[in-house]
Amino acid sequence: MSTSVSSTKARILEVAAELVANSPDGDVSTRAVCEAAGVGAPALYRHFGDKEGLLSAVVDHGYEKYLTTKRSRRPGTDPVQDLRDGWDTHTDFALRNPNLYRLMNSPAMRTPPAAALESHRILTADLRRAAEQGKLRLAPELAAQMIMSANVGVSLMLVSRPTTFTDGTLSRRIRDAVHAVVFTPEAMGPETTSADDEEAGAEEARVEEARVEEARVEEARVEEVLPATATHLAALLRRTPRPDFTPGESALLGEWLDRLSNTTPE
Repeated sequence: MSTSVSSTKARILEVAAELVANSPDGDVSTRAVCEAAGVGAPALYRHFGDKEGLLSAVVDHGYEKYLTTKRSRRPGTDPVQDLRDGWDTHTDFALRNPNLYRLMNSPAMRTPPAAALESHRILTADLRRAAEQGKLRLAPELAAQMIMSANVGVSLMLVSRPTTFTDGTLSRRIRDAVHAVVFTPEAMGPETTSADDEEAGAEEARVEEARVEEARVEEARVEEVLPATATHLAALLRRTPRPDFTPGESALLGEWLDRLSNTTPE
């Protein structure tokens, strides 16, 4: 391919990517691309076939842009932290490139780009490192599918419905919920947090403290009413034996209820 031909194709691609990024709805017409690139329609069709081929090339371009950070990253000693950072990088890319991200994950893109498969392989490799360190509950391949599905899902919601999904900590909360299922409890250690994260963590601690206190009060209440309830039930069963039970079962149930009746709250 000559330099001029290559230059023309690259210019069309760059223009199309820019128009997609700035479009109100993320869509572009081939006419607008041709006018902005200063080429005729035959040149666009010669290089990309049709509009779908052009958008597929824009998606490839987007994935290459996304993978730049992934490829340059050196694995750390803690794969779990690497996976936390990878999730956050993914969400940040989506928020900075909303139209491109929606296009990258559009059902219209029937054939996944090679770069998308590479992204999945990078994720799986990090999970295999975690498995080698005994930090993974699931097979790396299944864990990769769970994490990728959740990460893409929350990112799409954030860029597609920003007025509904307004909580700035949503992605991190979902990340931690998914990671809690994927990783062993020992692997879910602390991470470096921002001021917002610390405030969210403090609120979570307050909620958890209130929940524990509520559970303690409820347990005390149960301990208080349990003997009376057991005494009442034992009396009813003695007065009206249940035909569902054999004599031996009735005697055993009566013994258990008597024990509960004589229980004193601790």
